[in-house]
Amino acid sequence: PNPASIFGPNLQNSAAISTNSVATNGLVYTSAISPVHSPRISPVSSPLSGRRLQSPVLPSLRQPTIPQKSASSSLVQESVGGTTYFYHPDDFKPQNEGPQLSLPTYCAYAGMPSHIVHLRMKTSVPQYFAPDELKMDILNRHALTLMHLDPSSPSTVDLPSEVDNYQNLCPLERVGAPKPSLGNLPSTTYKALCTKDGLYYCLRRIHGFRLAGTKFSSIIDNWKKLYHPNVVMLKEVFTSKSFNDNSIVFVYDFHAGSETLMSILFSPHHNINGYNHHQQHFSRDHSKNTNNQRSINSTLLPESLIWTYIVQLSSALRAIHSANLAARSLDLSRIIVTGKARIRINCVGILDIITAENNNTQNISAYKQDDLTAMGKIILAMACNNLICVQRDNIQSAIDLVQRNYSPDLKNLICYLLQNPNRVRSINDVMPMIGARFFTQLDTAHLRCDVLDNELAKEIENGRLFRILVKLGSINERPEYNSEPSWAETGDRFMLKLFRDYLFHQVDERNVAWIDMAHVIQSLNKFDAGVSEKVLLVSRDESSMLVVSYSELKRCFQSCFQELVAQPSQGAASFS
Repeated sequence: PNPASIFGPNLQNSAAISTNSVATNGLVYTSAISPVHSPRISPVSSPLSGRRLQSPVLPSLRQPTIPQKSASSSLVQESVGGTTYFYHPDDFKPQNEGPQLSLPTYCAYAGMPSHIVHLRMKTSVPQYFAPDELKMDILNRHALTLMHLDPSSPSTVDLPSEVDNYQNLCPLERVGAPKPSLGNLPSTTYKALCTKDGLYYCLRRIHGFRLAGTKFSSIIDNWKKLYHPNVVMLKEVFTSKSFNDNSIVFVYDFHAGSETLMSILFSPHHNINGYNHHQQHFSRDHSKNTNNQRSINSTLLPESLIWTYIVQLSSALRAIHSANLAARSLDLSRIIVTGKARIRINCVGILDIITAENNNTQNISAYKQDDLTAMGKIILAMACNNLICVQRDNIQSAIDLVQRNYSPDLKNLICYLLQNPNRVRSINDVMPMIGARFFTQLDTAHLRCDVLDNELAKEIENGRLFRILVKLGSINERPEYNSEPSWAETGDRFMLKLFRDYLFHQVDERNVAWIDMAHVIQSLNKFDAGVSEKVLLVSRDESSMLVVSYSELKRCFQSCFQELVAQPSQGAASFS
């Protein structure tokens, strides 16, 4: 059908006169409606389709018509929304037909990808499961998350059973008199279970603080909106008298197994002790002693690790300052480390609440400068492996030590953050000083992501196979149905019993148990997919032999399990 006929003969004639017509294969094309200049355009991919949705065309004009083959040529004519399209059927056929490919009929782990083989430790034994180091790290975090206080402990008596919406409080610090921390107020940290969502959180209680007014609500909302991978997120703040005093409680995300940067780098029990170790770094005649210089180099942190911490700290401060906030808690004892070198700034927002009267715009700018100074002191302490170096009298000697043992970039960064504090500094100025080391950290993160993705691929099928084994074990040999004729081990249930023996109870020609995990995993995968491959099942007395396909076994399996969960005494199943 010609769309021009809808508007009458006058419009049709004027359209024919005002446009340039072209005759091809016995058909007349006009530049207004013909896709001659774009022969591969279709009604679906036409750029006019988006315009038609906004044009005041009647709904009836937008109804697509059935494609009709022209009698004089092989072109197809189709009208959509009042516009006629002509196209050749061959335009929609693949020009290069590839080989016939077929996907496997069941799912299974395909092995380690070639691009991460060089990242793994070389071993002659194939690794089909996650490494023990990764497993132990995850299991330790699970154990610490589920850790609870012994009911017979004397400390249990002093703790309330519930604080607001949190219960099962467990101290995360050594029991004793709380020490002054932020704002010279004593604080205590707990792990607690939230009754609203069933998740574990970290509760930091500030002792003996009475909150006056509600003008801090906007500050709390700003911190709750801040999400960054290097900042411990603040969830909520509330006051409580459950501890028999006026306390304010800050709720943060709980990161199990985390340690402070202070305890990792400067613990007295750590190999690298920063409290009293090498205090002679800053004596004038220290550089004359070559042996002392060699011992210093052996105890300094690797520069790559220091830059790893710098990149994460600068990224966190950049996000905080961009939100017009200030960390104000940047200290080695308030930076937690999880995993190998993942750090997070902790205790954010506390000083903004307990000193809310100082949170004006001018003070925020000053607090940002304090954050940069604190970051410089942290970097200097890590570079010198000493906490005394951040004192004012020792800073210049410490910078000289950094200059002798590290790159000029690290020394320039420390000088920018610590020297000339009257100059207005910005965290954005730190980014060019870090330079290409950002890419190093990005590459490391991507490589670790590849390794963890491969470890996940090894274990991703385990949950599915475990559910199959649970269902299969629930069906086979139920003693309570031995006298039930409808549940006799005949028919479907008999085949599943033989299949269970086929999986786990095979023996070799010497009547020795034949245990092959690859056989079990492959058979379960085929069983779950219901492939058409057939398998021979033999009874234990060898009096019965059945040849059945995995698809038939799967049908029997599903039918039997549905009968099991449909029993009057059974509740709703949750194996899916």
